[in-house]
Amino acid sequence: MKTLSLSPSVRFGLLSVLTCCFSFLARADESQYKLGPDSMVKADVPRGKVTEHEWGSKVFEDTVRRYSVYVPAQYDGSKPAAVMVFQDGHAYVNPQGQFRATTVMDNLIHEGAMPVTIGIFIDPGHKHKELPEQRGWRPTPNNRSFEYDTLSDQYAQFLIQEILPEVGKKYKLTDDPEMRAICGISSGGICAWTAAWERPDYFRKVLSHVGSFVNIRGGNHCEALIRKAEKKPIRVFLQDGSGDLDNQHGNWPLANQEMAASLKFKGYDYKFVYGEGGHNGIHGGAILPESLRWLWRKGE
Repeated sequence: MKTLSLSPSVRFGLLSVLTCCFSFLARADESQYKLGPDSMVKADVPRGKVTEHEWGSKVFEDTVRRYSVYVPAQYDGSKPAAVMVFQDGHAYVNPQGQFRATTVMDNLIHEGAMPVTIGIFIDPGHKHKELPEQRGWRPTPNNRSFEYDTLSDQYAQFLIQEILPEVGKKYKLTDDPEMRAICGISSGGICAWTAAWERPDYFRKVLSHVGSFVNIRGGNHCEALIRKAEKKPIRVFLQDGSGDLDNQHGNWPLANQEMAASLKFKGYDYKFVYGEGGHNGIHGGAILPESLRWLWRKGE
């Protein structure tokens, strides 16, 4: 069997075509899903502060990464704050990005729709001695899939043993798992689910955007595990779209529908918003205020 070999110019041409296709699809999503007022800076709303940090992990040996800590204006240290962890933190913390999470949190905390919450925006690990000059999707952190797509408690242990204690040195963080949420996009979405699934004694609120519940590292088993296992005290918000990926790993729209069906079957407190968008954060960003209101609502 012969292997097709492409010249650099042909590979560049194919990459350009794919980039144009994704750009076209993203523009189509942007025309349909718009950011609302709760994703915009409001003059009468106090703004939290964001600081950037670096971390070398022992749980994920020989990796380095950046993370940001968002502290709302209402935090005064008199009592523990709620916590929300974001995977691919650079995408969520970007004030001009698709999610603008800190602006949304400013507005919802001010409104009283979510508690005083410290946000931790963590990037995946790089197996290099030095970090890239800037945070972002390129170059792709080369430990991302291992950290995010693996069905184990290792990422939860990374948070529990390293990141939460480190942030807790400066700020009072809650010990109540009901007041801890975890969020992510794509592989970060399944990572958020797995962390809560493995350690519901630490995380009980999950927000997944276009989650990769497919066979990258066995994530296609999640929906079956939900059906077989005893129900766990986890609240889950899933978002996906009919234009999401379909490739050798699986069909993302179908996988998210199967997750929602399993959660419904077991009687979980869940919400599934299914639109027409692709594999990006445009739809998820547009509904982030709605998602956080639902996730942090009081009672059932």
